[in-house]
Amino acid sequence: MANKLLSEMGLPKSIANVFTARNLLTAKDVLSLTEFELMEVLDVGLAEVTSAVAQVSEIACPPYQTVLFLLEQRIKNEFYSGHLPTRLKGLDEVLCGGIPFGVLTELVGPAGIGKTQFCMKLSLLASLPAKFGGLDGRAIYVDVESKFSSRRLIEIGVNSFPELFHMEGMAQEMAGRILVLKPASLAEFTDSLQQIKVSLLQHEVKLLVIDSMTALVSGEFEQGTPKQHPLGWHISFIKSLAEFSQIPVVVTNQVRSQSRNEVSQYCFQAQSRDDILEGPVTFDSHLVPALGIHWAHAVTIRLVLEVKSGERFMKVAKSPISPPLVFPFKITSSGISLLTDAGVEMTGPQINTIRNQGLFLTFLIRFNTFMGCFHVLCM
Repeated sequence: MANKLLSEMGLPKSIANVFTARNLLTAKDVLSLTEFELMEVLDVGLAEVTSAVAQVSEIACPPYQTVLFLLEQRIKNEFYSGHLPTRLKGLDEVLCGGIPFGVLTELVGPAGIGKTQFCMKLSLLASLPAKFGGLDGRAIYVDVESKFSSRRLIEIGVNSFPELFHMEGMAQEMAGRILVLKPASLAEFTDSLQQIKVSLLQHEVKLLVIDSMTALVSGEFEQGTPKQHPLGWHISFIKSLAEFSQIPVVVTNQVRSQSRNEVSQYCFQAQSRDDILEGPVTFDSHLVPALGIHWAHAVTIRLVLEVKSGERFMKVAKSPISPPLVFPFKITSSGISLLTDAGVEMTGPQINTIRNQGLFLTFLIRFNTFMGCFHVLCM
């Protein structure tokens, strides 16, 4: 509203013309000056300046809204928008239907935890015909890290929806509804966003996935959060895309080691700074989302995927409609599957803790077992 043009505010022509002559074109230009500065610049009296400033302020400032009005608007918006069901019963229940439209949903976790697999499953769900529970549209998948696998996508589809994918030509049709972009740099990604905006208008796009945001600024966060976020403009643009198009937007975020001066940024994140700094450092300690606090404020839903003692867990760490809950899960031929639909509520530091303990060890054990069997067979 601060950038609203004075020419569109219905000011008296005598004042509006003087503003224009002095190159004061927007509400921000006027409200950034004191009344006495305006008197000097415009060469008019205090009464005229006070009247003009009052009128500009009234138009530029957003009106007050009651909680009842906001609640009615939200119900109306949800009726016209909705959710993308994940087919994970427990998760869909706590999110009131699935991944919400019109906001950013973030998947954060260490490499290999299952973020890309979840995103590929969501892409399939968005492209499925409505009679199969899908959104019957297209999905745009921005594959920054080149981890998207068309073969794995078809495998997930065949095992999740065999009655559909075994129909002649349906696998090709579903795969054809998922558009994959592979920007190689932040500059290419910026250009891709403009292309995506046009696609949202011209095509029946029902989902946007960006996997991952972190790879676009690799190395920027190694020494902690920078003073100026390198994705500041992109964050605002992606949020506006979600709000404008009213589709679910899912982004992935990696993890990084937490620096010492970040350990106790918030009182609820750690019980004692001294205890953390003096305590033993374990393999999974001090992992935080790589993109920092600025990015965290932009997302509405944050799902944390982590590993503890070789077992995978999905946490609803941030949601305006759900308490913090955690679900154990596994990765199968049909994608991510919850081991139980009853989430366990979390409290205290565990809400923001990200563990990565035991996944690599479990892989080594299984690999060594396999190699042992292979050795026996070859003897």
